[in-house]
Amino acid sequence: MLENYLPVLVFIVVSVLMGSMMIMAGSILGPRRPDDEKLSPYECGFEPFEDARMKFDVRYYLVAILFIIFDLEIAFMFPWAVVLDQIGIFGLLAMLVFLGVLTIGFIYEWRKGAMEWE
Repeated sequence: MLENYLPVLVFIVVSVLMGSMMIMAGSILGPRRPDDEKLSPYECGFEPFEDARMKFDVRYYLVAILFIIFDLEIAFMFPWAVVLDQIGIFGLLAMLVFLGVLTIGFIYEWRKGAMEWE
């Protein structure tokens, strides 16, 4: 049973080693030319002018919720479609409930105006 996981373990070990080697090579071979702009906390060209705890427009959160709705829907529908013949009517009803909840969230987004772009 554990021999099935050996390729995964080898892949993880090789990935960690390759990543570590690349980070070390970058720190050893990379240029070191710090100046005032690179050492400043903001590289955008101007100093911060407002508090970091300022309020955001609610549309940012609505777009984030919209992304999560569609992302979750697709992420759960692929495995569900693969095993639909094995899980039967219970799986179909569970997915319909899940899609119903996502549809309610989508309708909420639509009514709040997240689909309107300026």
